[in-house]
Amino acid sequence: PELRAVVASTAAHALEVIEPVYGMSRPVADDHTRRARTYRATYELHDRAGEFTSVLFTQQRFPTASELLLGGSIFPAMQNFLLAARALGLGACLTSWASYGGEQLLRDAVGVPDDWMLAGHVVVGWPRGNHGPVRRHPVADVAFLDHWDTPATEIAGVGPAAPPPC
Repeated sequence: PELRAVVASTAAHALEVIEPVYGMSRPVADDHTRRARTYRATYELHDRAGEFTSVLFTQQRFPTASELLLGGSIFPAMQNFLLAARALGLGACLTSWASYGGEQLLRDAVGVPDDWMLAGHVVVGWPRGNHGPVRRHPVADVAFLDHWDTPATEIAGVGPAAPPPC
């Protein structure tokens, strides 16, 4: 099948899997809560998946290295791609559609050899409207220093100054 049809199929299947996991359902039209806006965007992405440009990131497998360690080479490239797309005003989303049974379909659609792993799938397109503000938790709330429950306030710029680099 054509790649866009395969992408649409993997997205539809992924949505079937994640709806019960996250307790998702399509919001009613008059619901304007943050959650409803997020769900609307999620459903639109999945519903229109076959319309977007797909970019597959691959990494050659090596029998002596774990796939997670190999990701150290490709994951920064994916992040740079996402940042570059945003800088150009494009919408880009790293999907997990291959994780829900879609990997073989995507591999077959583009002919990814068996000795290569599918490291990521990004869909890219022009967003409707403008990008909203990026919402992130403060670093001190999500990073720890030296121990799991020790906030990284010193390196997050909210505590005493860190010693100068060596």
